[in-house]
This record gives sequence, C-alpha cells and structure tokens, in this order.
Amino acid sequence: MEDRRSMPLAGQRVMDLSCDGEVRCFHAGTPEHPVYVDQVRSSHAALRKMPVVMVHGAGHTGTCYLATPDRRPGWAPRFAAAGRDVFVPDWPGHGRSPSGPDFSRLGTRDVATSLLALIEEIGPAVLLVHSASGPMAWWMAERRPDLVRAVVGIAPGPPANLLRDLPDDPAAIRALRDDASAGHPVYSSEDAPVWLTADFAAAYWANGPRFPHHAFENYCRSFAPESARILNERFNIGGRGLRIADPERLRERPIMIVTGDRDPRHPREVDAATASYLGAEFVWLPDRGIEGNGHMMMIEDNSDDLAAMILAWLDTVGC
Repeated sequence: MEDRRSMPLAGQRVMDLSCDGEVRCFHAGTPEHPVYVDQVRSSHAALRKMPVVMVHGAGHTGTCYLATPDRRPGWAPRFAAAGRDVFVPDWPGHGRSPSGPDFSRLGTRDVATSLLALIEEIGPAVLLVHSASGPMAWWMAERRPDLVRAVVGIAPGPPANLLRDLPDDPAAIRALRDDASAGHPVYSSEDAPVWLTADFAAAYWANGPRFPHHAFENYCRSFAPESARILNERFNIGGRGLRIADPERLRERPIMIVTGDRDPRHPREVDAATASYLGAEFVWLPDRGIEGNGHMMMIEDNSDDLAAMILAWLDTVGC
C-alpha cells in the first residue's frame, strides 16, 4: 500500500490516470480530534451522484481505500470513476490525522463525533464503513438521519446492544480469545497505544485465499498504532461499547451489510443478526457465488467486482 507521505500537500492536485479521478486533501473533524481527509473527485459531471465517505477500521488508515497492497486502484478511485465524489478520512491519531497526548484512551464515540463533523461539512452522503467503524456508523446514522442517507457495512462491528458485556479483566479475556461467539476478544491495557503484528494480521485479516499474499509485507507497512480503548470498546469489555438508542431509527434508510466466508470474527450468523437488528439487507457473498473473501475485502483480488456490486446496490436504492 502506498506510503501516505507521498500524498499531496493541501492545495496540490494529482491525477489518478487509471481511474481519471482528481485527489485533493483537507482537514475536518472537531477541534479536539481533527481528521485528515483525501477527497477523490469524480471527473464525470454528468454522472455525479451522492458522495461516499469511506471509513477504515482499527489499525488502518484511509490508504486501504485509495490503493491495494499490490498497487491496483482502490475503491475510492473506482467509485469516483462511477460518478461519485469520495471522501476518505483517517481516524484521529491515524495516518495524517493529528494525534493527541491521550491517544491510547481515544474512544469510539470520539472518532464518530469527528467523522460526523466531516459529514456535516460536506452534506448528505453515503457512509461506507469497515469493521470497528461499524458501531460508529450506526451511532452517526441514528443522530443525523438527514445526512447519512445510506450505510454500506463491510464486515462491520455491531452496535454494542448486540454484544454481551465482557469482564474488564485481562485474564478472563485471555480465556475467551478462541471464543468465536465473543468475537475472539483481546484485552488492551489503556496506558499505551497498541501496535498490531504481522502474525495477528495473518490470522484475522489476511487469512483468505483472495488476499494478495504476495504483497503481505507491503500491507503490513500500512498498519497504524491503535487506541487501546477503541479495541476494548469494540469487544464491549466492561460493557463500554458504543450503543444506539433505537434501532427503528436506522430502519428508515437503506443499509447493506457484506460478509465473506473466510472472516473468523464475522461468521454468517453474527453479521446476519446485526443486519436483522438494523433492518439491513444482508449479503453473504457465497450466496452470490463469491467465495474466499476474508476481512479486507476492499484490497482482495476481486475488489473491483465487489465495488461494482456495491455501486449497483446504491443505484438500486436511489442513493
């Protein structure tokens, strides 16, 4: 995956010749937690449709949407080529977004609040989220249904309403590490950021046959240190995960959840339950004859086909 240090400074423009999309960058978010944003603008004015905000998951940055580790164009330029402006933020403290002195205690709600400020700035948009940004999406959609017009969840985390409260105890969490029903939880001490390892990535993110294994080392170079609190909240350790107040409010907009068959933390029944709770359309990829996808669908070898599927769904639901 390309190093973000090679991205343009504010005011500069770079053309992605493979997808004919113009890339700009700016900062948004809240004063406490600003976010850096890449904007990939569609050059097809006649096709221009509702913009898409693509939000990465834990331990990553927005580069996972800009390009793949084996240097193919990512979803952002592909969506721009289909007539949509795309906004790709880095979570606060990730990539080019500034990091505060208390980064290890940055919370899921802190990130969601900053992302919501971005959407308030750009106007109504589709929210495409992955993994740990799932709970953020449900929270944002509930608070600003006028701005979040649709949600696409790529193996998204559920709202904490659906998770059992896990004990705030490192030993107890270690005993649950292989428990799929608990999400294979990992306890993180909140006195320091968490650095993700290649072994962890190989087990949970790069384990499927569609992952570009020949570019695995390049993929590992893209990892960002993560807030320990966000990881604990994702597993609902201590019952501190991000909840929504009323799932009925989310049923007022189109939601699609997409899950592959090689994702150990997202078995079919778990993501199907999330979809049912939110009134979402659930796409289990094998049901469509697509097998071998793991957690990082946006960078796997059939990423273009999956992008086309999502774009077709957005057209179908009128977003």
